[in-house]
Amino acid sequence: MIKQYLLSPGPTPIPNEVALAMAETMIHHRTPQFNKVFDEAREGLKKLFATKNDVLMLAASGTGAMEASVANLFSPGEKVLVINGGKFGERWFNIANAFGLNPIELKVEWGRAVNVADVERQLKAHPDIQGVMIQASETSTTVLHPVKEIAKLTKNGPLFLVDGVTAVGVVPLPLDEWGIDVLVTGSQKALMLPPGLGFIALSDRAWEKTKTAKLPRFYFDLNLERKNQQKGSGAFTPAVSLIFGVRASLEMIQREGLVNVYARHDRLCRATRAAAKALGLKLLAPDSPSPAATGIYLPEGIDADAVLEYLRDKMNVVLAEGQDQLKGKAIRIAHIGYMGGFDVITAIAALEMALRKFGAEIPLGRGVAAAQEVLLEALP
Repeated sequence: MIKQYLLSPGPTPIPNEVALAMAETMIHHRTPQFNKVFDEAREGLKKLFATKNDVLMLAASGTGAMEASVANLFSPGEKVLVINGGKFGERWFNIANAFGLNPIELKVEWGRAVNVADVERQLKAHPDIQGVMIQASETSTTVLHPVKEIAKLTKNGPLFLVDGVTAVGVVPLPLDEWGIDVLVTGSQKALMLPPGLGFIALSDRAWEKTKTAKLPRFYFDLNLERKNQQKGSGAFTPAVSLIFGVRASLEMIQREGLVNVYARHDRLCRATRAAAKALGLKLLAPDSPSPAATGIYLPEGIDADAVLEYLRDKMNVVLAEGQDQLKGKAIRIAHIGYMGGFDVITAIAALEMALRKFGAEIPLGRGVAAAQEVLLEALP
């Protein structure tokens, strides 16, 4: 048997401790025994989101949590500003359209973070905007957007909705302190779980807005969910085994300490970027990188998708592809969740070898050495 190395931005590797927690004997979800597990997971999520309010667990993906936020906060025809700098910015736009909102699109060049001044100009030009939607970490372009700065613009204005799917547990996003109104994430990223859970937290003023919002919702009725989750279960059948995993994952994060978790992600990002630069490879996000994943352009004339296929099928190293206009040109190396320095070393070493196989004049070991120099910081 040959070990597989999973370095995609989701799903991400699952620690044994979490896998074993999910393998617990199934129990009924309307019992005191499950209520205890559920409540402990809820309290851990509040710490992760840095909020006094409830963090709801939905049996859905992160996209389900995004849809839930739109369905619960707006009414037909309301205007929203969508910051679109990648595939997941497009997703906010598509959800807003699907629910009959009037989305104003602020397009951002792929690989660049949004300019805060451009957001401010749009808000002044459209004073009737009711919501601003953004990705904290745009996974498709590996860009980190300036959430804290934009939150200052929306503090007394439109609601601020943040897709934190590859950012929660990777970078600080303190909901209460920064004035974020909606923060969502998914289980299969930094929380080190299988896909299947979406998480969503709302500010006080966002909860107030749910009382007047007129869009239809049933399964994603957040007020109904909050009422039931405060009693230790869900409005409908929750993903019982995954919630056992949530509790275990949050315990691991708390043991490491959130400050250390954020520092680890930053270090892995810097190591990966140092390796790419040492190999003469161009970075997809040169100025505002996400610590969740690093996008790298491969040399001219080399099919990135063919390299990824070779890495996956011949070397058992799974990286992620470039999307849309980046397809065949770029790859993405994830360093999110249950990953450490030697995962990055493996990815870089494998990439060097694969590029050599495809005819690139890559000096073996140069990228690995550059990554090691950064990773030495963590050693005593």
